[in-house]
Amino acid sequence: MITRSFPLLALCLLPITSGAQSGASASYQIYGNFTYLTNTFNGVPGAQQPLFGWEAGVAFPAWRHLRPKLDYTSFNGNNLGAPQRAFFIMAGGQYEHYFGREKIFAEALFGDVGLNQNWGANGSPGSSASFSALFAGGVETPLGNHLAIRFEGGDQFTNFALYQSLTYRLPYRIPGLPSNFGRFSTGLVWTPHIRSVASDPISGNFSYRPPVKSELVYEAIGSFGHFHLFADSWWSNLHLAGLEYDRNSWGKLLGAQMDYTADILPLAILTQPTVTDEWGDQLSTNREHVAGLAIAPVGLRMMWFSNRRLKPYYFIKGGMIGFTQKALSKNAGYENFTLQESLGAQFKLTSRWDLRTGFLFFHFSDGFVVPSNPGLDSMTYNAGLAYHLGRRAPAFGQ
Repeated sequence: MITRSFPLLALCLLPITSGAQSGASASYQIYGNFTYLTNTFNGVPGAQQPLFGWEAGVAFPAWRHLRPKLDYTSFNGNNLGAPQRAFFIMAGGQYEHYFGREKIFAEALFGDVGLNQNWGANGSPGSSASFSALFAGGVETPLGNHLAIRFEGGDQFTNFALYQSLTYRLPYRIPGLPSNFGRFSTGLVWTPHIRSVASDPISGNFSYRPPVKSELVYEAIGSFGHFHLFADSWWSNLHLAGLEYDRNSWGKLLGAQMDYTADILPLAILTQPTVTDEWGDQLSTNREHVAGLAIAPVGLRMMWFSNRRLKPYYFIKGGMIGFTQKALSKNAGYENFTLQESLGAQFKLTSRWDLRTGFLFFHFSDGFVVPSNPGLDSMTYNAGLAYHLGRRAPAFGQ
């Protein structure tokens, strides 16, 4: 199943922010909303009714009117004798523009929705996770210097299916089972800090732009074990290599340098059983190697003590991986969604180079865009050499 942590990234951090910005666009935003969904997940024609819930999220400082954001939404209700308890974890981008004091915005969010398994009519079983997308727009009007009220509406997509039974969980869809919902919300937006533009702390020059820290990491990733958190397959291993880019885009938070991060992994080798069933269970002890390519265009890295010799970090990235043949099952897909989460440290070697070592959780699955979604949760190492970009700092007195 597609992981419920996938969007924490999520397909989120679209722009690479740089430099200073003006007004509220240069600040984080925190929002909370009352939310309305136009139908339940088992709401077939003749048995449709709405769901009510709440929403919370955070939006990062904007770059050229684009603002990355993370969003969590929960809904609860009942229909056709079955509970409907759902939560969405999504991430994406918001484009905004001011007309006087009012702000008009449009957003696209992608991620995962989790649902109780007995959501079908009369408590019949169904899939408990699905890929989800939200396309919406709205308006914000200020109530004060740090507070605004928001009104929003859009289309929410999910891809849930019912099961034959709990013991034979092959997904199927019945006529009229909804996948598109209207979603409407209203609530408050808090901007905790507003500043005008960056200035030179010595000269006070308001056109000053501090240098932006960035680096390239030549990285390698390799499986050494498995989790059993969100995916069903245990019998495959994954090895990848490629290039990562990191750029300090959002200053600091909780003492950590907040970096945009992305990678491309042109060398991806999946070692899997040659014969499996629809759930990815091995039916043969023979193995085959399947080539692929992975890209994670959106991510966030938090690095502490970035100017010292030992630099602990945490990162999360979201993206896609594609293979030359169907991965993990003959009934699964060629393309899969990915989530990477890593804890580790970088060690300073020279003024230009660092050594990186870490533990990484690598998940991929197809999100039930096809009936079979075995997925893989890998325990992996993450090692690399980081090269710091930009000019060398001038020597004292130059």
